[in-house]
Amino acid sequence: MTNPYDLVLAGTALVDGAFRPVQVAVVGDTVVRIADVSEPLPSIIRRELADGEVLIPGLVDTHVHINEPGRTEWEGFASATRAAAAGGVTTLLDMPLNSIPPTISVHALEVKRAAAAQGAAVDVGFWGGAVPDSLGSLRELWDAGVFGFKAFLSPSGVDEFPHLTSDQLMQALKEIAGFDGLLIVHAEDPTVLIRAANEGGVNYPHFVESRPPEAELAAIRSVIDGVRRTGTRAHILHLSSAAALPMLAAAKAEGLPITVETCPHYLSLDEEHIPDGATQYKCCPPIRDAANQDALWQGLLEGTIDFIVTDHSPSTAERKYAGNGDFQIAWGGIAGLQLGLPAVWTAARARGIPLERVIGWMSTSTAAFGGIFGKGSIAEGGRADLVVFAPDAPLHVDARRLLHKNPVSAYDGKDLVGVVRTTYLAGRAVDPGSADNSGRLLTRSRR
Repeated sequence: MTNPYDLVLAGTALVDGAFRPVQVAVVGDTVVRIADVSEPLPSIIRRELADGEVLIPGLVDTHVHINEPGRTEWEGFASATRAAAAGGVTTLLDMPLNSIPPTISVHALEVKRAAAAQGAAVDVGFWGGAVPDSLGSLRELWDAGVFGFKAFLSPSGVDEFPHLTSDQLMQALKEIAGFDGLLIVHAEDPTVLIRAANEGGVNYPHFVESRPPEAELAAIRSVIDGVRRTGTRAHILHLSSAAALPMLAAAKAEGLPITVETCPHYLSLDEEHIPDGATQYKCCPPIRDAANQDALWQGLLEGTIDFIVTDHSPSTAERKYAGNGDFQIAWGGIAGLQLGLPAVWTAARARGIPLERVIGWMSTSTAAFGGIFGKGSIAEGGRADLVVFAPDAPLHVDARRLLHKNPVSAYDGKDLVGVVRTTYLAGRAVDPGSADNSGRLLTRSRR
């Protein structure tokens, strides 16, 4: 008799870009067989998916702020990775800020990895930071295994992670080109932001006026020019303004190595529905109007925008609501790691966009972008990071029940569709409510 498989999941699964009935057989941490549903497969554990459930690959979120160490009261590896698992995310890449120290040296990376090792429930990799003081020593971080380098072109919001000037941006690009690295950029131009600054207040459109599309356009233009001059791979983070899409499409058509992401909040929330003083919606660049949102979706469908990530950027409720509703004072960032999939899927379904496209943008393409091999699809020989998802199940969001550390969410009270029933990491079901720390710490040499 053939040795039984460790796990067999039978039902409708996303395989080779389409949903079809199959059996997915797992041994250890690997998918070893994708078989017809009629074939007898002996197994130690077998799960028949229920009506209304589908099997999808675990999501790969390459833009997450976990903030530990130093600001663990904002979030932390234990809470963030459990929220990730509850939302179907099996792999995430942690940003180099807002932790203290920021990940701008090999020593800081070691501190960050030690913190993550204590409680990662899913697999975690790390970005390094390109700040003025780290220029000239980026190769050391690259060799230590970071996936690339994040830079701000305008103030980041935390003093320990200063932004790069135009000259420093070129210096970073030239340095990173020397070892074929990757620069990921928060693209807002500080000169435009200074010119557009206003007195703040509780009115959300007034806040949007202080971060106009021109700030993104000017900064992205600088990145494109730098890539053209250096050949360095560069990535535009959290694209908010669809006005930048034509120049980005032209840069791609020119053959420049530029990729682009956007986020669930830009695709599912809009300016017209944000009440005065509702600072849980504040992020930078800001959520813009419905016409802009429509254009972002079109940018995804046309391929100018490569994928979707959450930019999970939480803080304490005290900081998020600081200023009694004044958008200029409150912390800017959306806590959305657990809700990224249902938020995007709810908006996509309303537009007639199929689930397989959504999973492509949130798993397959993000895994390819990060060079995280064996993830992002259900395939023989791939890692058994799998999610049982009920795409038609209703989901009413109650921020108090989310696993993020602080009960603040721009989606609080929203009615979404799509419920994650079970997340499997390396063939093992993750219990988000437990003290599970079976997630691996990833480097570019161990994926």
